[in-house]
Amino acid sequence: MIPVTKPYLPSREKLSKYIDGIYERQWLTNNGQLVQELTQRLEDYLGVENLLLVANGTLALQIAYRALGVSDTPPGEQPEAVTTPFTFIATASSLKWDGVQPVFADIDPNSWCLNPANIEAAITPNTRAIVPVHVFGNACDIEAIDTIAQKYKLKVIYDASHAFGVNYKGESLLKHGDAATLSFHATKLFHTGEGGAIIFKRKEDLERARRMINFGLAGPECIEEPGINAKMNELQAAMGLCVLDEMEQISGDRQSVTESYDHLLKGRVQKQRIQSGASLNHAYYPVALENEARVMDLMSSLRESDVLARRYFYPSLESVTSLGASSMTCFESRKLSERIVCLPIYSGLTSAEIEMISSKVLEVCQ
Repeated sequence: MIPVTKPYLPSREKLSKYIDGIYERQWLTNNGQLVQELTQRLEDYLGVENLLLVANGTLALQIAYRALGVSDTPPGEQPEAVTTPFTFIATASSLKWDGVQPVFADIDPNSWCLNPANIEAAITPNTRAIVPVHVFGNACDIEAIDTIAQKYKLKVIYDASHAFGVNYKGESLLKHGDAATLSFHATKLFHTGEGGAIIFKRKEDLERARRMINFGLAGPECIEEPGINAKMNELQAAMGLCVLDEMEQISGDRQSVTESYDHLLKGRVQKQRIQSGASLNHAYYPVALENEARVMDLMSSLRESDVLARRYFYPSLESVTSLGASSMTCFESRKLSERIVCLPIYSGLTSAEIEMISSKVLEVCQ
């Protein structure tokens, strides 16, 4: 079976050394030595400050909403956040779970990210935030989004789950917004098995979030506000430290896969238009076909060869009734979600496998 992606497993010997240290210290959680080390190393690697490690990427979003006061509204009012329908369900369900109604605005048909031109029409007196997504690691139009946020005094929380290591105009893309969140799920470009992080613009927001992930405690006998347990543990951090040591190889392998696909599929599929001034991290290889029928033909053909591609992201989230969204259709998102396929990409994918997968794509595109 060729999966759409595969967890990268780093040096077993190095991981064992970290685990030996955990056994010696007998310190498994609560901001242990490895969590502290990974925090510092990630800040250095990514070129950011105010990074907080958490247990997973969904909790990263929820803690960011809470720390920035997005869900803090008077009784009887329903806070809202404008977001994209073309994303993984966690972006919207984390809002809904936290009592914030997601309001969907349509995407740009070329970048596949939230279209700033559609945001203002979705803003109401109850809007508290904009939650854009750097889809497949492609940078949103951050300047336009920032202008709108300032005009309406809204918080901006970027779901940057796909954007690990992406730079924009010479600095980390993760510096933009009031907060940016990362997922370190096992299949991500960088991972800790499960895990996530939040990068805050302001130190005071970081400090509030740090208390929130530890039950709201400011000290052993000082409870400042309601909190939750969202801490990363030492075993997760050990995996992350090992993976971080091998990021150059991981990135190089994925770039090679991307370049091979690009060569074999050039001009035959629609690709995402990358934001000017932004780098690529090669975390995904999405293509859009002519219509949904061709997508289904391709998925069937690939399955016959034990290849698992994925329809990231389907369905368009404004159509998910459990999210309680409006009946308005986001036409561009709906159209793209019917045509999108993510092809396999990971370290260890061979040239022969890439050629076979590409040949299947070309067959349905004839």
